[in-house]
Amino acid sequence: MIQRLSHGVVYVADQDRAKAFYTEKLGFEVRSDDKNGGFRWLTVGPAGQADFQLVLMPIVASPLVDDESVHMIRALVEKGVFGVGVLQCDDCRATYEDLRRRGVEFLSEPTERSYGLEAVFRDDSGNFFTLCQSR
Repeated sequence: MIQRLSHGVVYVADQDRAKAFYTEKLGFEVRSDDKNGGFRWLTVGPAGQADFQLVLMPIVASPLVDDESVHMIRALVEKGVFGVGVLQCDDCRATYEDLRRRGVEFLSEPTERSYGLEAVFRDDSGNFFTLCQSR
């Protein structure tokens, strides 16, 4: 029986740059940063959520991703079509202002929606997240 989701994956153009973005701008913690042969397993997570890790996955060929797919994934990430997830916060407006001061690029200001207050931003690779204060 599946009990919980422990990891999510976000494709990133550069792992070092992504690590800096997620830790310095979003305030995430590094959970693991290990090199296994030529592959780097790098995960981060929100400081208040110890049971979840976001894998900062490099866009490289592997046994599961061929060269043609690498080019397609890279093009889609750069185009900004991947929505990675929703980040919950207690105060969307204050968090929005704090993240903007830290250099986070927002696609929308906090806006009232039927489910709460929402703002959308991009990471350093082009992936987008929703920042949400639920009702």
